[in-house]
Amino acid sequence: MKGKKGGWLLALAIMLLLLSACSKKEKAGAEEIVPEPEEIEEVETEEEPIEEPEEEGSLLYQEPFTGMLSEEEKWARPVLATINNHPHARPQSGISQADIIYEFMAEGNVTRFLALFQSELPETVGPIRSARDYFIYLAKGMDAFYVAHGYSPDAQKLLANRYVDNVNGMQYDGTLFKRSSERKAPHNSYITGENIVAAMEKVGASDEIAKTPPFTFHESVEDAKIGDSASMIVVRFSSSQDFINTFSYDPGTETYNRTVNGILTLDKANGEQVGLSNIIVMEADHRTIDNVGRQSVDIESGGKALLFQAGNVKELEWRNVEGFLVPMENGVPAKLVPGKTWIHIIPTYTGISKSVTYTP
Repeated sequence: MKGKKGGWLLALAIMLLLLSACSKKEKAGAEEIVPEPEEIEEVETEEEPIEEPEEEGSLLYQEPFTGMLSEEEKWARPVLATINNHPHARPQSGISQADIIYEFMAEGNVTRFLALFQSELPETVGPIRSARDYFIYLAKGMDAFYVAHGYSPDAQKLLANRYVDNVNGMQYDGTLFKRSSERKAPHNSYITGENIVAAMEKVGASDEIAKTPPFTFHESVEDAKIGDSASMIVVRFSSSQDFINTFSYDPGTETYNRTVNGILTLDKANGEQVGLSNIIVMEADHRTIDNVGRQSVDIESGGKALLFQAGNVKELEWRNVEGFLVPMENGVPAKLVPGKTWIHIIPTYTGISKSVTYTP
């Protein structure tokens, strides 16, 4: 009995050993079939460069009288100077830098310029000539500092009453105003831009702009090419060749040049040609008021006008809008081409039809 029990125990032990071995084998087999983790390849990617924000460009300002863009906002007060246009006063100084030149009748069928400077002030301006009341009214309407040498009786009263801030060569001849030895009086009075600024301070006038014109401007010359073609313009103030203006459009520069009596208009001070983006002709009532031939010119009532720009012409009207003489189209200010402008004020008794001719 004891022998049988010992054999049974031996058999049981062998069985347990076999079961243990199988268990380990299965465990090992199970470990073998566990998939190894896949290796993930690192893919090199090109990093997109971070775009640095571009520096903002300088803010551009539109000059109020020319429509030109400038990096500097110009708050200078406009200056309106009476410039001699007698043949003995030509060529004039400073006119190439004028934003606008108004050409008015004086007396004896002689014209004078009113040169408006705001975007820049020339080193020398002249020859300076005497004031007329309608010159002063124009300066007052624009709140411009007015420069003249001499005056008519009506103009003298206005200036004496300080109707407009001004400086006159009658009080400052030889100081703020200088005489040129190259010409004879009254065609030789000049003032420098520096002395104009000094005059403002001397008379207690502000040197900052207070009114801006209601002018509007095209974005480009191409936008202005509307209307009848007019590449050559002739504007007559009288039958005298000395006061007949001829303007020719240059497509290359997109500006007009001016000649009188066959002589190209140049600036004596710097030798530059006067280049114009707009030519405007306005009709206004004129009336002779004395035996010298002095005129009264109505710059308030408006009337017919022609606008020449980009080699074309438009028939318009003009109005006095808060002191500014403005070409109007369909009841709103007509757009100008950015640049310099020449404005002719001609008598209604001759009128545009007789005073102006143009050809394609």
